Amino acid sequence: MVRFLVLYTEPNDIEAFENHYREVHIPLAKKLPGLRRYSLSRNTAPIRGGDPYYLVAELDWDSMEDIKKAFQSPEGRAAAEDVANLERLSPGVHSMIYELEEIL
Repeated sequence: MVRFLVLYTEPNDIEAFENHYREVHIPLAKKLPGLRRYSLSRNTAPIRGGDPYYLVAELDWDSMEDIKKAFQSPEGRAAAEDVANLERLSPGVHSMIYELEEIL
């Protein structure tokens, strides 16, 4: 399993961010080929300092190859291009991709 993690800082305009995220970005992301899971987390609490993130998005695919194909697709390019709109509303957008290892 491969996860794409996106961390959003507090938006400049929460209402505009929420509206764009729900009405535009989520529908774009849900069209990504091979997407297995898309979840959002809120009310984060930092443990070792730093500011809490406003929103955490987690998107899962079966493999690194699958996620690469997803973002090379027309749907992937559309979702990636829309990130610029989110960055205008939430200036601190951080993301990473990593492989998951099940322990339990």
